[in-house]
Amino acid sequence: MLDVVAWVHAIDGRMLTVRARARDLLYLPGGKREPGEQDWAALSREVREELGVELQRASFRHLGMVQAPAHDQGEGVQVRMACFTAAYTGRLSPQAEVDEYVLIGPDQRDLLAPASQLALDLATDHGLCHQPSPHA
Repeated sequence: MLDVVAWVHAIDGRMLTVRARARDLLYLPGGKREPGEQDWAALSREVREELGVELQRASFRHLGMVQAPAHDQGEGVQVRMACFTAAYTGRLSPQAEVDEYVLIGPDQRDLLAPASQLALDLATDHGLCHQPSPHA
């Protein structure tokens, strides 16, 4: 079981995702905790390393937990992802192993790793993401 934290952030009704080097699917910003690291510390560190922005502690909220098969990790490996929202300061900019960030709507779930698909469902259920208007 991979136990990770993830940042669920929507811009104009679409969820922020990242493409890491050599990965075929999109993931949420975040990652594994270091030994003894609390959720807030792990998530703020990972987001800073991946996107170069600072999460705002006062806005940090637990959105939910998802569990799914881990993409690219071998047969039977699962990922349990604690999903959080938070406002940020700074300018989003791909860093380190992240090649790009991509905004994804509910109609693009096939571009996401399995756990990120479930996080998109959470974001949609909480009103952060929405289907595009047929009249747009």
